[in-house]
Amino acid sequence: MPTAQRNALLALLLLVGLVNVDQPFPEVAPLHHIPTLALVLAAPWWLRRWPLSTPALVCLVAFFALHSFGARWTYSSVPYDDWLRWLSGTDTRAAFGWTRNHYDRFVHIAFGALLMPATCTWLSGFTVQRAVLISAAAILLLAIGGAYEIFEWLLTLVMDPAVAESYNGQQGDMWDAQKDMALGLAGSIAAGLWLARRAGWITRPSVE
Repeated sequence: MPTAQRNALLALLLLVGLVNVDQPFPEVAPLHHIPTLALVLAAPWWLRRWPLSTPALVCLVAFFALHSFGARWTYSSVPYDDWLRWLSGTDTRAAFGWTRNHYDRFVHIAFGALLMPATCTWLSGFTVQRAVLISAAAILLLAIGGAYEIFEWLLTLVMDPAVAESYNGQQGDMWDAQKDMALGLAGSIAAGLWLARRAGWITRPSVE
Protein backbone atom coordinates (compact mmCIF):
# COMPACT_ATOMS: atom_id res chain seq x y z
CA MET A 1 0.00 0.00 0.00
CA PRO A 2 1.44 3.44 -0.90
CA THR A 3 2.53 5.50 2.10
CA ALA A 4 0.03 8.27 1.35
CA GLN A 5 -2.85 5.78 1.31
CA ARG A 6 -1.73 4.14 4.53
CA ASN A 7 -1.44 7.52 6.23
CA ALA A 8 -4.91 8.56 5.05
CA LEU A 9 -6.46 5.40 6.49
CA LEU A 10 -4.58 5.78 9.77
CA ALA A 11 -5.77 9.39 10.03
CA LEU A 12 -9.36 8.21 9.55
CA LEU A 13 -8.91 5.56 12.23
CA LEU A 14 -7.53 8.19 14.61
CA LEU A 15 -10.45 10.51 13.83
CA VAL A 16 -13.00 7.79 14.62
CA GLY A 17 -11.31 7.31 17.98
CA LEU A 18 -11.28 11.03 18.75
CA VAL A 19 -14.92 11.69 17.87
CA ASN A 20 -15.97 8.93 20.26
CA VAL A 21 -14.30 10.49 23.29
CA ASP A 22 -17.17 11.37 25.67
CA GLN A 23 -19.62 10.29 22.95
CA PRO A 24 -22.89 12.22 23.59
CA PHE A 25 -25.10 9.73 21.69
CA PRO A 26 -23.82 6.25 22.65
CA GLU A 27 -27.11 4.58 21.75
CA VAL A 28 -26.70 5.27 18.01
CA ALA A 29 -22.93 5.73 17.66
CA PRO A 30 -22.18 2.04 16.91
CA LEU A 31 -24.58 2.07 13.94
CA HIS A 32 -22.58 4.93 12.46
CA HIS A 33 -19.01 3.95 13.33
CA ILE A 34 -18.88 0.17 12.93
CA PRO A 35 -19.05 0.33 9.08
CA THR A 36 -16.25 2.91 9.04
CA LEU A 37 -14.05 0.80 11.30
CA ALA A 38 -14.75 -2.27 9.18
CA LEU A 39 -13.75 -0.35 6.05
CA VAL A 40 -10.43 0.80 7.56
CA LEU A 41 -9.50 -2.53 9.13
CA ALA A 42 -10.29 -4.44 5.93
CA ALA A 43 -8.50 -1.90 3.69
CA PRO A 44 -5.25 -3.92 3.28
CA TRP A 45 -7.32 -6.73 1.80
CA TRP A 46 -9.80 -4.83 -0.37
CA LEU A 47 -7.18 -2.45 -1.74
CA ARG A 48 -5.18 -5.43 -2.96
CA ARG A 49 -8.30 -6.86 -4.54
CA TRP A 50 -9.68 -3.56 -5.90
CA PRO A 51 -6.81 -1.02 -5.95
CA LEU A 52 -7.46 2.71 -6.15
CA SER A 53 -5.43 5.73 -7.11
CA THR A 54 -4.34 7.80 -4.13
CA PRO A 55 -6.69 10.72 -5.03
CA ALA A 56 -9.64 8.31 -5.26
CA LEU A 57 -8.83 6.78 -1.89
CA VAL A 58 -8.36 10.18 -0.26
CA CYS A 59 -11.83 11.18 -1.53
CA LEU A 60 -13.25 8.01 -0.01
CA VAL A 61 -11.52 8.74 3.31
CA ALA A 62 -12.74 12.36 3.21
CA PHE A 63 -16.35 11.17 2.92
CA PHE A 64 -16.01 8.85 5.90
CA ALA A 65 -14.35 11.65 7.86
CA LEU A 66 -17.39 13.87 7.22
CA HIS A 67 -19.62 10.96 8.20
CA SER A 68 -17.64 10.49 11.43
CA PHE A 69 -18.29 14.10 12.44
CA GLY A 70 -21.99 13.55 11.75
CA ALA A 71 -21.88 10.39 13.84
CA ARG A 72 -20.30 12.25 16.74
CA TRP A 73 -23.24 14.60 17.27
CA THR A 74 -25.81 12.79 15.10
CA TYR A 75 -26.50 14.55 11.84
CA SER A 76 -29.28 16.69 13.28
CA SER A 77 -27.06 18.23 15.94
CA VAL A 78 -23.68 18.93 14.33
CA PRO A 79 -22.82 22.38 15.77
CA TYR A 80 -21.52 23.95 12.57
CA ASP A 81 -23.34 27.21 13.34
CA ASP A 82 -21.39 27.46 16.60
CA TRP A 83 -18.16 26.97 14.67
CA LEU A 84 -19.16 29.60 12.09
CA ARG A 85 -20.03 32.12 14.80
CA TRP A 86 -16.66 31.51 16.43
CA LEU A 87 -14.83 31.96 13.12
CA SER A 88 -16.82 34.77 11.51
CA GLY A 89 -19.30 36.16 14.01
CA THR A 90 -22.29 34.97 11.95
CA ASP A 91 -24.01 31.70 11.08
CA THR A 92 -26.26 30.13 8.48
CA ARG A 93 -29.43 31.11 10.34
CA ALA A 94 -28.48 34.77 10.16
CA ALA A 95 -27.08 34.56 6.64
CA PHE A 96 -29.71 32.38 4.95
CA GLY A 97 -32.60 32.20 7.39
CA TRP A 98 -32.18 28.43 7.78
CA THR A 99 -33.96 26.83 10.70
CA ARG A 100 -32.95 23.25 9.88
CA ASN A 101 -29.55 21.66 10.50
CA HIS A 102 -28.31 20.96 6.97
CA TYR A 103 -25.20 18.93 7.77
CA ASP A 104 -26.90 15.76 6.54
CA ARG A 105 -27.72 17.45 3.22
CA PHE A 106 -24.07 18.43 2.82
CA VAL A 107 -22.89 14.88 3.51
CA HIS A 108 -25.33 13.44 0.96
CA ILE A 109 -23.88 15.75 -1.69
CA ALA A 110 -20.41 14.69 -0.55
CA PHE A 111 -21.42 11.03 -0.82
CA GLY A 112 -22.21 11.43 -4.50
CA ALA A 113 -19.17 13.57 -5.24
CA LEU A 114 -16.46 11.91 -3.16
CA LEU A 115 -17.36 8.32 -4.00
CA MET A 116 -17.41 8.93 -7.76
CA PRO A 117 -13.63 8.44 -8.34
CA ALA A 118 -13.57 5.10 -6.51
CA THR A 119 -16.80 3.92 -8.14
CA CYS A 120 -15.57 4.83 -11.61
CA THR A 121 -12.29 3.03 -10.95
CA TRP A 122 -14.04 -0.15 -9.86
CA LEU A 123 -16.33 -0.06 -12.89
CA SER A 124 -13.53 0.73 -15.34
CA GLY A 125 -12.97 -2.96 -16.06
CA PHE A 126 -16.37 -3.13 -17.76
CA THR A 127 -16.05 -0.26 -20.25
CA VAL A 128 -13.47 2.12 -21.67
CA GLN A 129 -16.03 4.69 -22.79
CA ARG A 130 -15.76 7.58 -20.36
CA ALA A 131 -19.38 8.77 -20.73
CA VAL A 132 -20.76 5.27 -20.15
CA LEU A 133 -18.45 4.73 -17.17
CA ILE A 134 -19.40 7.97 -15.42
CA SER A 135 -23.11 7.46 -16.12
CA ALA A 136 -22.99 3.92 -14.74
CA ALA A 137 -21.17 5.11 -11.64
CA ALA A 138 -23.76 7.84 -11.00
CA ILE A 139 -26.61 5.34 -11.42
CA LEU A 140 -24.92 2.87 -9.05
CA LEU A 141 -24.41 5.54 -6.39
CA LEU A 142 -28.05 6.57 -6.74
CA ALA A 143 -29.05 2.94 -6.19
CA ILE A 144 -26.81 2.69 -3.12
CA GLY A 145 -28.32 5.90 -1.77
CA GLY A 146 -31.81 4.51 -2.30
CA ALA A 147 -30.89 1.25 -0.56
CA TYR A 148 -29.57 3.22 2.41
CA GLU A 149 -32.81 5.18 2.68
CA ILE A 150 -34.71 1.88 2.75
CA PHE A 151 -32.37 0.70 5.52
CA GLU A 152 -33.18 3.85 7.50
CA TRP A 153 -36.90 3.18 7.03
CA LEU A 154 -36.47 -0.40 8.29
CA LEU A 155 -34.75 0.94 11.40
CA THR A 156 -37.87 2.89 12.25
CA LEU A 157 -39.79 -0.39 12.30
CA VAL A 158 -37.53 -2.21 14.76
CA MET A 159 -35.99 0.51 16.94
CA ASP A 160 -37.32 2.87 19.55
CA PRO A 161 -38.82 5.80 17.56
CA ALA A 162 -36.69 8.39 19.39
CA VAL A 163 -33.48 6.45 18.70
CA ALA A 164 -34.44 5.89 15.06
CA GLU A 165 -35.17 9.61 14.61
CA SER A 166 -31.82 10.47 16.18
CA TYR A 167 -30.07 8.15 13.72
CA ASN A 168 -32.06 9.09 10.62
CA GLY A 169 -32.10 12.84 11.20
CA GLN A 170 -35.29 13.57 9.26
CA GLN A 171 -36.03 16.60 11.44
CA GLY A 172 -39.72 16.38 10.63
CA ASP A 173 -39.28 16.51 6.83
CA MET A 174 -41.52 13.92 5.17
CA TRP A 175 -39.54 14.28 1.92
CA ASP A 176 -36.15 13.85 3.59
CA ALA A 177 -35.29 10.57 1.81
CA GLN A 178 -36.13 11.91 -1.64
CA LYS A 179 -34.15 15.10 -1.08
CA ASP A 180 -31.16 13.15 0.19
CA MET A 181 -31.17 10.90 -2.88
CA ALA A 182 -31.51 13.89 -5.22
CA LEU A 183 -28.58 15.66 -3.56
CA GLY A 184 -26.43 12.54 -3.79
CA LEU A 185 -27.22 12.29 -7.50
CA ALA A 186 -26.40 15.97 -8.00
CA GLY A 187 -23.06 15.46 -6.26
CA SER A 188 -22.19 12.46 -8.41
CA ILE A 189 -23.13 14.27 -11.64
CA ALA A 190 -21.01 17.29 -10.69
CA ALA A 191 -18.07 15.06 -9.81
CA GLY A 192 -18.55 13.04 -12.99
CA LEU A 193 -18.33 16.17 -15.14
CA TRP A 194 -15.14 17.13 -13.32
CA LEU A 195 -13.66 13.62 -13.65
CA ALA A 196 -14.33 13.52 -17.38
CA ARG A 197 -11.12 15.49 -17.85
CA ARG A 198 -9.01 13.72 -15.23
CA ALA A 199 -8.30 10.20 -16.41
CA GLY A 200 -5.59 9.62 -13.79
CA TRP A 201 -8.12 9.73 -10.97
CA ILE A 202 -10.09 6.77 -12.32
CA THR A 203 -7.33 4.57 -13.73
CA ARG A 204 -7.03 1.23 -12.02
CA PRO A 205 -3.49 0.98 -10.57
CA SER A 206 -1.49 -2.10 -11.46
CA VAL A 207 -0.93 -4.68 -8.73
CA GLU A 208 2.43 -6.39 -8.61
